[in-house]
Amino acid sequence: MADYGVGDLAFAEVQQRLAALLPDVTVVPTPVPPLDSLSAGFVIGQLAGGDGAPERAVFHNVAPRQDDEGAREGNEGEELVAARLSSGVLIVGPRSSFVLSFVREEVAELHCVEVPESTSQFRSRDAFPLVVAELVRGGRAPLAEAVPVSSIEPVPERRVVYVDGYGNLKTSWTSAPGRAGTRVDVRVGDVLASAVVGDGTFAVPAGEVSFAPGSSSWRRGGEVVTGFELLRRGGSAAALFDGARAGDPVEVVAAR
Repeated sequence: MADYGVGDLAFAEVQQRLAALLPDVTVVPTPVPPLDSLSAGFVIGQLAGGDGAPERAVFHNVAPRQDDEGAREGNEGEELVAARLSSGVLIVGPRSSFVLSFVREEVAELHCVEVPESTSQFRSRDAFPLVVAELVRGGRAPLAEAVPVSSIEPVPERRVVYVDGYGNLKTSWTSAPGRAGTRVDVRVGDVLASAVVGDGTFAVPAGEVSFAPGSSSWRRGGEVVTGFELLRRGGSAAALFDGARAGDPVEVVAAR
């Protein structure tokens, strides 16, 4: 999973490299928006934290290089880390903000990973795959010092965390701001719009916006919580809210 861009050649190059190192593994490329580590964390939560074979692994490269605002020598970026979930699922990728937030309570082990020296700006093709392949095979030689699981940021509250292909806004709201059927004014970023609180995302007429439990969940406080979505039936909630993206605050400012 990476932020190269939908259909970018980089996906094919990394997939080809991984296929050469792990010929028996099926590689499924998944894009997120450029430099969007919050969306990356949400996707990791769904792919690594959801149902599936414990033998699966998620390799991501979303590295906005925001850990140091100074000039970067040799194309350095965020350090590589490996997380092993209690289910056995492996996650490997740069230690960017929020990338492990949605699986925070499922992380059993977290380590820095030693990566061969490289000045390539394309680290996910030229430096990471050899290490990823060894970890996928069960090797532990690349693992360096342990990192406290408590250092993983919690899921940011009341934010857009992902925008799907229909323009639905998946948020980190996990409880309703009112009874089903209540009309509320919702502000996302700088845009205010009316929405209807619901218990199903399509329980509004065409053109209306619903604010209801969606199809995605994660763990918080030992419980599975479901994120609420803003959905514009027959249209795009993201467009209505002026191109909303992950990280934008979602505020209910009035109920009617």
